[in-house]
Amino acid sequence: MESKIRKPLRRSLSMPLLTLYGLGTTIGAGVYVLLGKVVQSAGLYAPLSFILSCAIAAFSAFTFAELAARFPKSAGEAVYVNEGFNSRRFAILVGLLVVAAGTVSSATIVSGYVGYLREFIDISDWPAIVLTLIGLGCIAVWGITQSVTVAAIGTLIEIGGLLLIIWGGQSQLAEVPARLPELIPPLEVDAWLGIIGGGVLAFYAFLGFEDIVNVVEETREPERSLPRAIIATLLVTLVLYTLLSVVGVLGLSVETLGESEAPLALLYRETTGASSEFIAAIAIFSVLNGALIQIIMGSRVLYGMGAQGWLPEIFADVGSRTQTPVFATVVIVLAVAVFAIWLPLVGLAQMTSFLALVVFASANAALIRLKRRIGDGGSGFRVPIWVPVVGLCVCSAFALYQVVGFFAEIA
Repeated sequence: MESKIRKPLRRSLSMPLLTLYGLGTTIGAGVYVLLGKVVQSAGLYAPLSFILSCAIAAFSAFTFAELAARFPKSAGEAVYVNEGFNSRRFAILVGLLVVAAGTVSSATIVSGYVGYLREFIDISDWPAIVLTLIGLGCIAVWGITQSVTVAAIGTLIEIGGLLLIIWGGQSQLAEVPARLPELIPPLEVDAWLGIIGGGVLAFYAFLGFEDIVNVVEETREPERSLPRAIIATLLVTLVLYTLLSVVGVLGLSVETLGESEAPLALLYRETTGASSEFIAAIAIFSVLNGALIQIIMGSRVLYGMGAQGWLPEIFADVGSRTQTPVFATVVIVLAVAVFAIWLPLVGLAQMTSFLALVVFASANAALIRLKRRIGDGGSGFRVPIWVPVVGLCVCSAFALYQVVGFFAEIA
């Protein structure tokens, strides 16, 4: 039984804003922070790690596009699982996993941005994290149009920064035909384990398209806008990441790039000879933009679950002036602060990837059940059943790979 909501969320988001919202999560949350770590694992084959991760994400992206068109409600993943399996308990579990993934993801971003902040000021981790999250929480509560507009502006700035780095690496891109053999891995187990390991980290850098479904109740024409925004987000992200990783591995040594706390600032400085402060400033905007979007997403999932009656009704309370879920936002901000201060960057990214893979596998399984039970009836975006089948298999395999790797490390 759904709880009674005093005020509905405001429908004001268009498809372009939704796409910028998704790009703000994927780009800000990923490559500015994790490029060096992916290179550390995959070496010269880092571009393949990004391509592999995109291929994995693509199946689930198409699954989410159909599910969003079928069920345009907040707390999307939990709703999809409830519809597919008719299990409230499973739905609540998946919803909480989504909140956990968003919380840990935001913590990853905030933790990673401190390295760029130190390009300007010498500051300890925890004061920077706490002050940052207070500011982001205020923006998230301000209003959905205002906060997403701020995020969209930040997204345009961060894309401009990436394009500037790619432009600075023109000479490296020109070398690709001659150096292509260096980028093709041999048929050796160690090389491919490194690529897969880098792919697990790089998968985190593609997370974001799924966040779009949780602002569906604030979107105009969601059945059309959401699928288009999800697909556009993934395509733009793939192109930018592939170009950037190629410039990175051809422009710097694997060791230098892998050890940097601010890899893109270093890459820009070394490939152009110009000061890296401008790129570092853009990186700060970018990673904070990604954190803001994750906070918005997490609060909407809590709101949606409260509205469904799956969580205490206080999570569904909407501010009378802002028309945003204030209490849910405060809970997310406090949780992000705890994780950002407590866990290391790579551990946070790996945890986010694992949680997301479990959620993606659940969503794919739900769509398989729906297609077998009720078929493709109705209007809107639809995919063949083999898409969620492949998505389920790939996400499950990657999640299992992470579990095996974790136990291998502690053995």
